[in-house]
Amino acid sequence: MVLYGVAALAVCMLAGTLVGELLGIAVGVDANVGGVGFAMIMLVLAAHWLRGKGKFPEPTEQGVLFWSAMYIPIVVAMAATQDVAGAIAGGPMAILAGLGAVAVGAALVPVLARIGSPAEPLPPQDADEKQEV
Repeated sequence: MVLYGVAALAVCMLAGTLVGELLGIAVGVDANVGGVGFAMIMLVLAAHWLRGKGKFPEPTEQGVLFWSAMYIPIVVAMAATQDVAGAIAGGPMAILAGLGAVAVGAALVPVLARIGSPAEPLPPQDADEKQEV
C-alpha cells in the first residue's frame, strides 16, 4: 500500500513536469515552467479526491508523506535558488514580477484568513504547565 502512495506521487510528478514543459513551450521559454508546483497541486487534489472516495488508506498516505518529507523540500529549495538567480540575471522585469507576486500574496492573507469558521483560542501557556504538574 505504501507503494501506491509513491506511485501517486510519481504520476503527479510526471504529469506536472509535462504540464510545465508544455507551458514553457507555449510561452517561448526553453525551460520547465512550474512543473513541480503543478505536480504538488495535482497530488493535493488527487489525495483529497481519493480520501473523499474512501480509497486513500493510511499506508498509502504514508507513502506520500514519506516522499513529502524527503523530496519536496529539496526540490523547492532547488527551484527557489534557480528562481532567484534567474530573476537577478533577467533584469528589472523579472524582479518586478517577483515583487508583484509577493504583493498579491500579502494582499490575499486577510482574504484567506476569513475562510472557515472561527476557532476557540488556545489556552495560555501557563495553564498548560499547571495542568501537567
